[in-house]
This record gives sequence, structure tokens and C-alpha cells, in this order.
Amino acid sequence: MENELKNIEKIVIKNFQDDLITWFKEEQRELPWRKDQDPYKVWVSEIMLQQTRVDTVIPYFNRFIQWFPTINDLANANEDKVLKAWEGLGYYSRVRNLHSAVKEVSERYNGQVPNTPKEISNLKGVGPYTAGAILSIAYGIPEPAVDGNVMRVLSRILSIWEDIAKPSTRKVFESAVRSLISHEEPSNFNQALMELGALICTPTSPSCLLCPVRDHCHAFHEGVETELPIKSKKNAQRAVELAAVIVKDEHGKILIHKRPETGLLANLWEFPNVELQQHFVVERSQIAESFQETLDINIKLEKGIGQIEHIFSHLIWNIRVYTGSIISNKPEGNDWKWVSPAEMEDYAFPVSYHKILKLYNDYTKN
Repeated sequence: MENELKNIEKIVIKNFQDDLITWFKEEQRELPWRKDQDPYKVWVSEIMLQQTRVDTVIPYFNRFIQWFPTINDLANANEDKVLKAWEGLGYYSRVRNLHSAVKEVSERYNGQVPNTPKEISNLKGVGPYTAGAILSIAYGIPEPAVDGNVMRVLSRILSIWEDIAKPSTRKVFESAVRSLISHEEPSNFNQALMELGALICTPTSPSCLLCPVRDHCHAFHEGVETELPIKSKKNAQRAVELAAVIVKDEHGKILIHKRPETGLLANLWEFPNVELQQHFVVERSQIAESFQETLDINIKLEKGIGQIEHIFSHLIWNIRVYTGSIISNKPEGNDWKWVSPAEMEDYAFPVSYHKILKLYNDYTKN
């Protein structure tokens, strides 16, 4: 009897695999990283896709691969160029970790992405999901690749009522994937789960009537598909008040500053800025004093030209933007540069500072 039950379970799983993979082969989107199974391209795409929409990633991926066609090209590139290629995608620690990891691959593995779970997981920035994605998609190894999409899909199909916001829950879903994954077509299986979550089994209003595995879905048959997955809310974002100033010299060059090597937006360039006290009225003289104390530059604030907001996962920046000039203590050193508007194209800036520059350009046109 036990053997018969196991055989029935195998048949059910095989039917699920076939329905899912057949749908994926017919309906999958044409994406640039799917044109071949190059482990390097799979790796780059998976790092880019973390916390970023596919439509946003496509032009960045194409440019990145154009600039750095191989692992060795990326390993030998200077960091400023790598950051510039990533400019606008955000979460810059991802590309710094990628850059560090490909250097190790270039030196230690002769430019070949390792194909064992232990070796690939030891690379900087390669977590369980990225490792599983590369191993299954590029190398055909039946390893789970569990991201938010996959957890949402399987929570509904298998009726798993665990909080997917808890790190410990990932193990539950990794175990589920190991039980379900096709050993003949692990690449198509894992990509199909991801694709199903992106196109059909969406966070809200899932398209159950179009779902290729609806017959296998416990949540659909129980009518609870909109209640799953269980996901607790994150802590509220912290609001930060900042003042930034665009300073020009007599030659029309703009002063920019390089952020520290560690921390938020590390090694990116910015306009001089300081954090302000919240909930207080801050006078221009106080802001000027803050620039003196924090950055050791004596700035005259000339005109307030507006305010921009930029939202991170954990912070909200509210930035007051001013024009200004240097009175004394002209900054020196590698962390400061005077650049022409054309030269600014060579430096990587956070999105928030592109917003500031646009505000300034609009102001100067009027």
C-alpha cells in the first residue's frame, strides 16, 4: 500500500511538472538573458532582477553586457565604470559584490563560473537563490531557486501558511522545490515557477482561470488564493531631511563629492549635502554652518530652487536644493572634483542626484 501511495504521488508530481513546463515553453517571454545559458549572463541578470522589475532591467542588462561581454572584462574594469553601468538601478552593494566575486572567478576559476553549490555559494553576494538560479538555469542542476515569486506561487499551490517575510520560512519552500523539481528539466522548471509568479500568480488579483497548474492548486480549490501568501509588514521607513547645494566656479564647473567607501550608496558621486535636524525650522545660516562643520567648506547659499523626495526601502530622503558658491576653503583631494556638465556623464550618481540636477536644469532654463 505504501509503495502504491508513493507511485500515486510521483504521478501527481509528474503531471504538475509537465503542465508547468509545457506552459512555460509556449508562453515564456523573450528576454535577453534567455538567448543562451551563459552562466555569467544568468548571474548578471539574477543580480539585477533582485528588487527590480524585468522591464526596468532589460536596457541595463543589454548595456552592461555590451560594456562587459565576459567575466574577465568585468573583472578587469575599474569600479567607477562598473558603477556608471549600474547607475539608476539602485542597491549598489549588489554590483560591488558582483564585481568582487567575478574577480575571484577570473583569478581562481579561470573565468568559469563554478558549478557546485559549495563553490558558487562562497562567492561574495551569491545567496541561496542566486546560487540555485545559476546552477539550475545555466548548468541544469536540480537546485531550488526560491525568491518572492516562487514563495507566493507555492504558498498557494501547496497551501503553505507560513510567513514568507521570515528568513526561516525559505527552508520550507526550498524543501518543497526539492520535492517537486524536474530532474530532467530543472532549468525550465525553475524559470517556469518564476514566470508563473510574474505573469499569472501575481501578488493581487491572480489570474487563476489562465493558470496552467490550477488543477493542482490547493488555494484555488479552497477559495483562499487572495489570502496567501502570509507576509508580515516591514518596519516603517525613516524620514531624513537633507540640504544639497549646486556650487559653480568661475569657469562654470560644478562641485561634486564622492561618498564614503562603505555604507549607503558607497563610492557614488553627489552634490555637497548635509543632514538637517527634523521638526525644526532651519535657517540658511544654520545650513551653511552645517556645511562648514560636516564638510569643512564655507558655502554661501544663494537661491532655494525646490525640494525633491527619494524613497529607499528603509528611508525617505527629503532634500532641499540650493544654488551656492564657495566663500573660502575650496575643497581639495580625490573625493572632490570640479567637473563640466559634459564631464558629469563620466561619473556615477544616485537617482536622487539626477533628480536634483534635473531640478537645477529646469530652474536655469526659466
